[in-house]
Amino acid sequence: MLPELQNTLIQLLSEAVHTLLPEHNPTIKLERPKQAEHGDVATNIAMQLAKPAGRNPRELAQDIVDTLMSNPLAKETLASAEVAGPGFINLRCTPAVHQEVINVIQEKGTHFAKAPANGTSLMVEFVSANPTGPLHVGHARQAALGDCICRLFSAAGYQVHREFYYNDAGNQINNLAISVQARAKGIDPDHPDYPSDGYRGDYIVDIANDFIAQKTVHADGKDVTATGDLDNLTDIRRFAVAYLRHEQDLDLKAFNLVFDQYYLESSLYTDGKVAEAVDILTKNGYTYEQDGALWLRTTDLGTGDDKDRVMRKSDGSYTYFVPDVAYHLSKWNRGYHHAIDIQGSDHHGTIARVRAGLQGLHLDIPKDFPAYVLHKMVRVMRGGEEVKISKRAGSYVTMRDLIEWVGQDAVRFFLIQRKADTEFTFDIDLALSKGEENPVYYIQYAHARICKILRDSEELAQQVHQADISLLIAPTEMTLLKRLAELPNMIQLAAKELSPHLIAFWLLDLAADFHSWYNAERIMIDDQALKLARLALADSTRQVIANALDLLGVSAPEKM
Repeated sequence: MLPELQNTLIQLLSEAVHTLLPEHNPTIKLERPKQAEHGDVATNIAMQLAKPAGRNPRELAQDIVDTLMSNPLAKETLASAEVAGPGFINLRCTPAVHQEVINVIQEKGTHFAKAPANGTSLMVEFVSANPTGPLHVGHARQAALGDCICRLFSAAGYQVHREFYYNDAGNQINNLAISVQARAKGIDPDHPDYPSDGYRGDYIVDIANDFIAQKTVHADGKDVTATGDLDNLTDIRRFAVAYLRHEQDLDLKAFNLVFDQYYLESSLYTDGKVAEAVDILTKNGYTYEQDGALWLRTTDLGTGDDKDRVMRKSDGSYTYFVPDVAYHLSKWNRGYHHAIDIQGSDHHGTIARVRAGLQGLHLDIPKDFPAYVLHKMVRVMRGGEEVKISKRAGSYVTMRDLIEWVGQDAVRFFLIQRKADTEFTFDIDLALSKGEENPVYYIQYAHARICKILRDSEELAQQVHQADISLLIAPTEMTLLKRLAELPNMIQLAAKELSPHLIAFWLLDLAADFHSWYNAERIMIDDQALKLARLALADSTRQVIANALDLLGVSAPEKM
């Protein structure tokens, strides 16, 4: 149901209630009946008001219906209003109301279902991979989720900022450097002298060879040239990080993913932001010394942590959640008071610690800042067997592997079609299949089929804005019209619940409704007026499929 229609119905019901019970000013909510035969929308307002008004709920519901249907505007909008069960009011709209969605789609085109700007800024941080290796399938799921959530919030009226946080500080970077150094010196991973925590993929050999050859790589807008000095770990580290950041940029480019900013963990130290956050927490009385370490009183800060946490170890280094606190303080100070972090489920333990640190800063930061979407990892299956090894990465399947095997569209759709916190198996064979069992193919085929219909009637299709849409009265046409009108509310719901999989499910329903209509009602008929009306419905369906696919970052092909 279009938001405009929903608002009209709420207004009509409010006027009816006010006429009967002027002393009451309830919030009226509409919901879709579980069974289609019960109407288009229902409300429990009579049951909600019965007790405070001292009325029988069914009798009050009937009075509301009678008052509602005496309003001339309601008669233009509603075909019927009926009382059901203990006092539900079921409303059924006129065909003209459902047909109106075609006019709205034709008017708004690619902007259909998008809300006007609401003036609110939102930061979404996602992928945020360590620059120690190629992006893996877990990063791919995070990339798909993050990009889709950004697109949803943009469509919902937010100004969205996409950020990638590079963990370019810490032991993992040192392990990268000594791994490259070892391979450059001819030490294989199976050799006892190879670093025990070293990285073992073939990409380490590629970095080592390029370092020896004194190659140049481009990352972060600057060129980094290898010195070839195998005894200089600082040079090796600098080149290796730049090399892998360049490689990850290529992965993201293959995924058609662009970030507004890359934020370096190392900058939090060089700019003094980590020290600043620790100083504030100490001054506010939330730290204490014990066993040579500095602890944070997370249990006193109301975010649900079960014990206090070490901030600074006895060797003077900070634990990994401390720069996270400083980083999120940076987000807040940059004006992003609405923020979403998309991370793997292994980060669950850090949520309470980061939020506790932010509470200890006394900056009126909400306790639920930032919001989190935690996703589970992905298993990759091919030929009925799990794929675990990538030649490039050594021990895991990479994002680029997936894209090369099945294409960007399938990767994106498959990785967001399940709720983030559920386990997911990526079936390569299914993603490559060309049949209705493949969800992305099924939806894209619906779009391509409509495009062919419009091409086959090109001259008449150019007149769809002149169609008499009142002729669209078949049951499958009503079902399809109602489905098209749902997209604006689906966007708001999916954004609110951080659940882009809702759009994927909805698209499958839309494609199914289109195919049912196409099979039930012929388009290429002699009745030119009805043919034109059905072409207008087909064209509107094409536009909405394309708009919804774009929310997922998936293309809408015109031919397949």
